[in-house]
Amino acid sequence: MAPFLIECRTRLPADEAWRRLTDWKRHAAYVPLTRITVTTPPPSGTGTRFTARTRLGPLAVDDLMEVVRWQPPSADAPGRCRLEKRGRAITGWAEIEVYGAGAGARARWTEELRVRGMPRALDAPTAWAGRLVFGRVVRRLLDA
Repeated sequence: MAPFLIECRTRLPADEAWRRLTDWKRHAAYVPLTRITVTTPPPSGTGTRFTARTRLGPLAVDDLMEVVRWQPPSADAPGRCRLEKRGRAITGWAEIEVYGAGAGARARWTEELRVRGMPRALDAPTAWAGRLVFGRVVRRLLDA
């Protein structure tokens, strides 16, 4: 597994930061070569499934995900969402946490990513790439 962590502060209130970070289709605007299709009806919550398809020419990889925990932020508790990656090529999980922080919020994205068939020796570069890509996604979603 290639674990990585992203933490970000925003001036947005926790409920708006949560809404933006869990708007699955919007993620595709900031992930190169990727389109996201939500395969379950709205609203998002436990059981929501979606696919992030990354395509480069004739090659495509599907990252199938399902929301297995959904707890939006409240006045006295942080928001928590857990995604399980259930694809043939990409497995692992991601957790999104949103905490109220004064007039704004703090977001934390933790992920363990595994690409089947990739040697463990490439876990560190995979984690580095994950931090780079998802750090950009989190920052842009919270700045948008």
